[in-house]
Amino acid sequence: MSQHTSEDVEVSIVLPCLDEAETLATVLANAERGLAAATASGEIVVADNGSVDGSQDIALERGARVIDVPVRGYGAALQGGIAAARGEYIVMGDADDSYALEDIEQFIAELRDGADLVMGNRFRGGIEPGAMPWLHKHLGNPVLSYLGRLFFKVPIGDFHCGLRAFRRDRIVALGLRTQGMEFASEMVVSAALNNLDIREVPTILRRDGRSRAPHLRTWRDGWRHLKFLLALSPRWMLFYPGLLLACLGLLGAIILWPGPLRLGSVTFDLQTFIACTAVFLAGTQTIGLSLIARSYGAALGLLPESRRIADWLQRLGLEHGLVAGLGLTLLGFLMFVIALVQWGDVGFGDLDTTQARLSVTGLALVVGGAQVISTSFALSMANFRDTGGVPVPAKEIRRSH
Repeated sequence: MSQHTSEDVEVSIVLPCLDEAETLATVLANAERGLAAATASGEIVVADNGSVDGSQDIALERGARVIDVPVRGYGAALQGGIAAARGEYIVMGDADDSYALEDIEQFIAELRDGADLVMGNRFRGGIEPGAMPWLHKHLGNPVLSYLGRLFFKVPIGDFHCGLRAFRRDRIVALGLRTQGMEFASEMVVSAALNNLDIREVPTILRRDGRSRAPHLRTWRDGWRHLKFLLALSPRWMLFYPGLLLACLGLLGAIILWPGPLRLGSVTFDLQTFIACTAVFLAGTQTIGLSLIARSYGAALGLLPESRRIADWLQRLGLEHGLVAGLGLTLLGFLMFVIALVQWGDVGFGDLDTTQARLSVTGLALVVGGAQVISTSFALSMANFRDTGGVPVPAKEIRRSH
């Protein structure tokens, strides 16, 4: 395969590689056929992640560029390969011969038509028998893909297909930073959050040609993907649950404030009022955490800046938060004082339910005020920004003569 200068490379095919000597030659041949079918000037970049089985030599003999990426991980290998790629467009695949790299013409056609990210869909294209474990096919991928559509409005049906193509400049600008299997999720989520043009084409998944077990670990990597999706969606992870708890707790406390509530033979009284107050506080704390998580996600470059939230927080400011928090705290102490005076009027005997409700409400206001103060401080710290992705060190390996 001939090499090209950066000026005439339209497509770079980037393949992460870790001990893929069994299949690499076939994959490289398929990749060459794919470039030819698309009539694209291109190159093949093998991002080697520490192979010891001769994969590097095979790639060099086939004319591919080999990039040595010392940082272990699927995402790290891809980051190194993408950084070294010269093409305007990048096709990302695997070196295990599970993806049909000879059929990338439609991916490239979509990019030429203006798409920023083109995802393969294995469920539409076809999954050969034995190519995907039953658990991945019927539970893992469908569930994670559904959550991706729900949380981030990603218009695709196969969230974790490893065969995808994209405009290099658009994806590099996202500042992707994860170094494990969740890199695949980060790319799609960040592209969706930044309103990139995401499209999908059918692709075939074949049974890979390796005799050893795959690098993917079902539960470990599935949890990493799920954890990443939840971490990048504080709205669904924290805000909505917190809002539900706060509303339910406040509603219950309001209903029980005048006195006991009897429903048939069941009586809801002071104990239920205390529980509702605790639920309300848990909800408000969770809402505060969602705001902090959203602000820090934007500060770290993992989430795009929300102009609406930024403007609201700027108007609120640390000072307003401190005033509101101190106001709630003082009001809570005032309720304690009122309850204490009322208790003294009856000779400091047993507290009646009215005095107890007043004390509990005062405690809730003091705790709520402390939450507002601490959340305000945390949000103000999010203004100290550190932008930019984490570079992955890599160097090109050249064939010795």
